[in-house]
Amino acid sequence: MNRRQLLKSALASGVVTLAGAGCADAGGATKTGKLSIGQVSTSIAFFPMFVAREKGYFEDEGVTFEEPVVLGNGSKVAAALKSGSIELGGGVMTDVLKLSETGSALSLVADMVDTYYIDIITGTKFDGAAADAPLDERIASLKGKKIGITGPGSGTEALVVYLFKKVGLDPKKDAELVNLGSEPTAALGALKGGQVDALSFAQPLAQQAEGAGSGTTYISPCRGDVPGLLHVSHGVMFTTQSVMKKKGKEIAAFQRALVRARKDIHGGDSAEVKKLLAAYRKGMPDAALEALLPLLKEEIRATNGFPRSSFDAAVAFHTTSGLITKEPDYDQLVPANLRET
Repeated sequence: MNRRQLLKSALASGVVTLAGAGCADAGGATKTGKLSIGQVSTSIAFFPMFVAREKGYFEDEGVTFEEPVVLGNGSKVAAALKSGSIELGGGVMTDVLKLSETGSALSLVADMVDTYYIDIITGTKFDGAAADAPLDERIASLKGKKIGITGPGSGTEALVVYLFKKVGLDPKKDAELVNLGSEPTAALGALKGGQVDALSFAQPLAQQAEGAGSGTTYISPCRGDVPGLLHVSHGVMFTTQSVMKKKGKEIAAFQRALVRARKDIHGGDSAEVKKLLAAYRKGMPDAALEALLPLLKEEIRATNGFPRSSFDAAVAFHTTSGLITKEPDYDQLVPANLRET
């Protein structure tokens, strides 16, 4: 079995650590010029990676890797990174901040999406306030409902916790959170079939649901529905500091390739970007693809850097939600070349 197959097998058995992979503190387990990567989902945050792979940018810059393994939720990404099963993780700031709080020495690698790009999506039979009602009314309408999330400890759960606390509700008592994993088809099927009343999922699931006529974007931080979450570091790539030291050249090459892909997304041929997006999320309705194209330019950062204000907004979100108890050090988590004022 190759490394990717081993990790899939480990996930199937519920064990994330790979035999022979070593621990994260030992540094990179792959050969020089290579990286092993796992990511939480195929959300738009990781679309630049797909573009860079398809256009050969990573190889051009001097780094190669197998197709990233999709792990399903942030806690699995964090566990795989900590165990050494992967060297680079793609997740959300929730994963980084919670893992950092346990004492793990981490390093951020790239700010992929500078907005909270998870949406609350309601089904066609949802009984509650209208989608244009005041925010607090929409949140209150989620009381007593079944809400699909990717899994516990995820950014999808974090948004529900934050919203419920905002209006004095407890998601553990006032709603039923249903763990669905990150597979888009399964989540949309659960919404359409009535297994859940709503979803808390990363883009482009909302666009897919609306394109298929099976759901409505009910609460969307990225369109300004939730104060404080419009400009916030959210989708990220991260690693351990030990891997950063041992695989610094490979990670620098990875970062350069990402910047090239970002330039294509922001200023390249829209038809080509749409074609790549269709390949990235196979089966997406054309209407959803069209709806996503302008969002890609708005939400995917042009650089890998972390604006201090966006980082601080992410910390405020997680402390307010009670997801972390101590504020992390920006200078410790963000390398000097990625710090932006």
